[in-house]
Amino acid sequence: MTAGGGSRYARHLTLPEVGPEGELVLQEASVLVVGAGGLGSPALLYLAAAGIGRIGLIDDDTVDVTNLQRQILHSTSEVGESKAASAERRISDLNPEVTVEAIEGRLDTTNALDIIGRYDILIDGTDNFETRYLIGDACEILGKPWVFGSIHRFEGQVATFNLDGGPNYRDLFPEPPEDGLAPNCAEAGVLGVLPGIVGSIQATEAIKAILRIGDSLNGKLLVIDALSMGFRTLGFSKDKSREVVTELKQENVESCSSDVDSPSEMMLVISPAEFVKRRDSGWDVFLFDVRRSEEEAIATLSGTALRIEHNQVPMRMAEIPLDRDIVVYCRTGVRSAAVARYLVSSGLAKGEVYNLRGGIHEWSDTVNSNIIKY
Repeated sequence: MTAGGGSRYARHLTLPEVGPEGELVLQEASVLVVGAGGLGSPALLYLAAAGIGRIGLIDDDTVDVTNLQRQILHSTSEVGESKAASAERRISDLNPEVTVEAIEGRLDTTNALDIIGRYDILIDGTDNFETRYLIGDACEILGKPWVFGSIHRFEGQVATFNLDGGPNYRDLFPEPPEDGLAPNCAEAGVLGVLPGIVGSIQATEAIKAILRIGDSLNGKLLVIDALSMGFRTLGFSKDKSREVVTELKQENVESCSSDVDSPSEMMLVISPAEFVKRRDSGWDVFLFDVRRSEEEAIATLSGTALRIEHNQVPMRMAEIPLDRDIVVYCRTGVRSAAVARYLVSSGLAKGEVYNLRGGIHEWSDTVNSNIIKY
């Protein structure tokens, strides 16, 4: 440790649980953070500040102005830039003693084992189930511990998986949710400071695991309610009946940020431009919004006849005129696709059921830019 380094980590050196020996352990450790967004931002900053010797980060996204409410790693001047590049520059500026390995790309079945295998521990900063199950499976195969984090509106969750033979993600969540039924923070909203709380706890868990100090969240799920400022810990254990993961598979879970643009045997798909053209030509169509009331207040499409939150549709079928042609929409076309499939599969729809491709986002891009994209 250099003299300058000793000054940088002075507050660690005076902690009996860390000290000079512990700080050297941190400097010899490596951590991979998947995602440089809301959760990855505080985690990466605190890992770098703590002196983790080698930090890897992987992200395939670019900085958007809507990120800045919570993704404190990035700034206004970096809008449009690669998040990986922005994060690498910020971390190196904070602590030039840290080696940063930034990957502009996406973790998938072809590279997960190779990338994760290079690091001691992983922090999950993702926002989709597909990647999270991939992380869990890869870490189980490699025997690597990882720290899970998730956020939703005012609630956060943290757990440490696969540490010292402890339970893994599939022991707590055996299967991913049904397509489109789990909105991300863009659809449900999130309190800006919440990922800061959750990501900081994730960094704490990783540092504790590296130093082998304290009680970890191994086999425990921490649930945080920012409104009540309540913290609950729920215990869980390994599912002994579950088959051990030996190979990677891609969970085909539609992320809430993706568009659904290919028709299936269960439903029809229509673009916003085609919808407007047909409606202006006299099409008697029922426009059905399946977003939350808070989203309706931000933006709504002219001519919307009914709004029912997507997960309430099965209980409110009587309100839907199933004898008419129906076009279902949401923010990006994912939740509406799930509802459109449900209406057709119910066998009750007498008219044609369409999913509005791309939802509010494509409408704003192609029909009316005054409609707010959120």
